[in-house]
Amino acid sequence: MKTRLFGGIALLLLPALPASAQQQTAARPQAAAQPAALAAYRINPGDELDIFVWGEERLQRTVRVLPDGTFSFPLVGKVDALNALPGEIEARITKGLESQYRTAVPQVTVSVKTPAGLQFSVLGKVRSPGSFNPGRYVNVLEALSFAGGPAEFAQLGNVVIIRKTPTGAQAIRVKLNDILKGSVSDVSNDSLPLVRGGDTVIVP
Repeated sequence: MKTRLFGGIALLLLPALPASAQQQTAARPQAAAQPAALAAYRINPGDELDIFVWGEERLQRTVRVLPDGTFSFPLVGKVDALNALPGEIEARITKGLESQYRTAVPQVTVSVKTPAGLQFSVLGKVRSPGSFNPGRYVNVLEALSFAGGPAEFAQLGNVVIIRKTPTGAQAIRVKLNDILKGSVSDVSNDSLPLVRGGDTVIVP
C-alpha cells in the first residue's frame, strides 16, 4: 500500500487485483443469481384440465382426470393422462382427431386448471396427521412440515412413502435424521424424493 498527497490530502492507494481475481469476483454474483430448475408438472388423478381445440367451440371443455388416470374426450374417446405432461396430452388428442379432418387438426391446448391430484397423506408420529393438497410439488421433508413436523420419539431414519403404481403399492424408504441434523452435505432426489399425488408418508 502507498500514500500520495493531492491538494494536501493523503490518499491511500490499494494494490490492483490480478486480472484473474477480478474475473472471479465479477463472476460470483452471476453464478449466485441462477435459479434452481423446477420439476415439470405431470398430471395426476383428480386434476381438472382446460382443453381447447382452436376454432371448435364444441371441443372446448373442462375435464377431471379419473382415479385410473384417464378422461374421455369427444371424437377421441378415452385419453390416458396419468403422469403425462400437458404437451403430451395435446399430442394424444391431436392424434385422436386426425381422422375427423381432411387437413391438419386445429391447434390443441391443454392447461391444468386445478392441480387437485397433488393430495397426499402424512400419518404416524407427526404433530398434525392428515391429508394435504399444497398445489405444488413438495419433497418428503416439506410434506412433514405440512403435518406440523415430527412428534417426539419419531424414527426419522425409517420414514416410508407408500406409492400406488399400476403394478401395486411401492414402499420407498427415506432417512431424514441425518438431513435434519445437518450432517448431509449433498442432498439429491434420492435422499429427499418428491411426494406425488396419492402418496402416503408414514413416520414410525
